[in-house]
Amino acid sequence: MDARLSPVSFEELRGWSGDNHIAAFAAFLASSQRMAVKPYKTRALGVSGRALASVATKALNLKNPDADAARLFFEQNFVPHRIGTEETTKTGFLTGFFEPVVSASLKPSRQFPYPLYRRPNDLIDINDANRPATMDPSFRYGRQTLSGPQEYSDRPAIQTGALDGKELELVWLQSKVDAFFIHVQGSAKLQLAEGGWMRVTYAAKSGHPYTSIGKVLCEQTGVQPEQMTADRLAQWMYDHPDRIDGLLSHNKSYIFFEEIEGLDPSLGPIAAAKTPLMAGRSLAVDRTLHTFGSPVWVTTRSPLPGDDSTLARLMVAQDTGSAIVGPVRGDIFVGSGVEAGMIAGKVRHQAEMQVLVAKDGGL
Repeated sequence: MDARLSPVSFEELRGWSGDNHIAAFAAFLASSQRMAVKPYKTRALGVSGRALASVATKALNLKNPDADAARLFFEQNFVPHRIGTEETTKTGFLTGFFEPVVSASLKPSRQFPYPLYRRPNDLIDINDANRPATMDPSFRYGRQTLSGPQEYSDRPAIQTGALDGKELELVWLQSKVDAFFIHVQGSAKLQLAEGGWMRVTYAAKSGHPYTSIGKVLCEQTGVQPEQMTADRLAQWMYDHPDRIDGLLSHNKSYIFFEEIEGLDPSLGPIAAAKTPLMAGRSLAVDRTLHTFGSPVWVTTRSPLPGDDSTLARLMVAQDTGSAIVGPVRGDIFVGSGVEAGMIAGKVRHQAEMQVLVAKDGGL
């Protein structure tokens, strides 16, 4: 698909005038606080991180706008852009993600035997400057050794003890199912057996390519992909505890976590763009293409679960994910807890997306 950006008018955005622009502004304001300190890197679509930071400064100076002022802020500072030309624009795909809320412990026990791991000390970032010629260009992480960077242990190796004895355990969980969904979602809110709460978020990964376990299970069971919802996948795991490791081993990518301290419990998790996520307004995108902090107008052809009308909403690019690949591919954050998880697993919608680009120097 042609990933060039072509300008359009706000009048061409279906449902623009009916959106809750105050909520959209609040999401952009959260990113603005980060951008004012350090602009996001400009990515392949060409949306300037520095131009977004300039608009962010204006947002920080706009105090408590009403609905009209919030809408005018976007219209006066941005130009919507179609991804591709009018002839090449295609329908994209929208899914949902959530923050699991589960029980955990700071100590291992029979009740809490499954760890989440911290980032290992010998795990290093890989880029073009230090990547060995024999390492796949997709690897962004590796192991530092005396002879140079190498591939890190993959999931099957870690499942069979590659990290044992390294004191990397951050927290302990009750089930492999809980661990799986935290790995997929990249964050969690944990109710500690010792009392209180802990928030954890993505810190790094092993570097190996991601493989969808849902797709693997569809191939193994004959279930159609559109029927493999998150709750159905979870139920299979609960019904087949002795087969979970075998299924997970197909996905060599492994996630490491870190604790987030001092985060307001009312806020969403901190994700890849290092800003709290807002339910219904934060969008995970392909970070190789989209610049974090970009407002993205998203519309769907059918309602999201629990809604009466189709989606027409301004969101902000604030996260990413291994499965989020392509210029018209998004993952909407729907909230925290079991109910949010049930909704997120059912978001599998055709969608259209337009990126809002800063008027001054945005491309």
